[in-house]
Amino acid sequence: MRIVGIDLFCGAGGLTRGLINAGVDVRVGIDIDSVCKYPYETNNGAQFIHKSVTELKGKELREFYPEASIKLLAGCAPCQPFSKYSQGRPRDERWGLLYQFARLIDEVEPDLITMENVPDLLKHSVYEDFKKRLEQSGYFLFDKVVFCPDYGMAQTRKRLVLLASKFSKIDLLPPTHTANQYKTVKDAISHLPKLKAGQVDHMDPLHRASGLSDINLRRIKLSVPNGTWRDWPQDLIAECHLKKSGKGYSSVYGRMSWDEPSPTMTTQCYGFGNGRFGHPDQDRAISLREAAILQSFPNNYRFAEKMEDYKLGSLGRMIGNAVPVRLGEVVGLSLKEHLSKLKLFNIE
Repeated sequence: MRIVGIDLFCGAGGLTRGLINAGVDVRVGIDIDSVCKYPYETNNGAQFIHKSVTELKGKELREFYPEASIKLLAGCAPCQPFSKYSQGRPRDERWGLLYQFARLIDEVEPDLITMENVPDLLKHSVYEDFKKRLEQSGYFLFDKVVFCPDYGMAQTRKRLVLLASKFSKIDLLPPTHTANQYKTVKDAISHLPKLKAGQVDHMDPLHRASGLSDINLRRIKLSVPNGTWRDWPQDLIAECHLKKSGKGYSSVYGRMSWDEPSPTMTTQCYGFGNGRFGHPDQDRAISLREAAILQSFPNNYRFAEKMEDYKLGSLGRMIGNAVPVRLGEVVGLSLKEHLSKLKLFNIE
């Protein structure tokens, strides 16, 4: 028996790549963002369907599962509505996507389910509704907030991971790393060629750094790893940081440290002023390739087909929104371990 997967909200393929690395046969990914088609199909050998999940029917998805297979339905609904950075804002239409995921689970009746999202989803009734619906359908549930360095990722990302099984109680594999074994920024990206701000590596178009204004170049030259804008002379401090509302944002315009995991990669992690995204010792923000590697994508993962498609905004969005590849692999290995303990199947 083989685990055959479908990846809803697949993006550029971080979760799919990780599941494939674990031996899961992912057949198709579905996403509303058409720019994800090239990286998804090129790197994973799976079909990409450009479609909104709201328009999908379970009957369409069931056709991708061979008769003799363990059916996995995976999904990471857009996390922005549930992020702490969005709290207090009016609900947007993406709140309903978790209910759409639940609807498709009802229609497909997969054997296994996995979902990944921001930890703040735990605070919302939509998540409780989602879990209750699965339990009423006979699924055994596991959920946990995962600290990515515990599983060998060089990024302090925290993610809520849910696993569900029709067969029996299920669990995530135990952590593989302790604090003194955490993978660092140096471990992950120190091998890459040096760049200046605004420069592109001629061998790898994804290894490109955003440009810096004169004042930001002066700022980064005076920045130290794990330092803050408070280290600068008064004339370089931005007006917003002098206001009461801006004094708490100490990581903005910060440098990473070589000797620690990176901060969480966001959709704007290529910008020096968007968080602690300054390179540890080069006077620039991290490149898109560095961001992708910190998201545990392989060094050679391809995100764009043509040079004109290498745009910081669209590529940064794909990379920042991705499920870290290693986290997807841990999920896949956990599913295989779960099935092997049942002794009901000979899992390939």
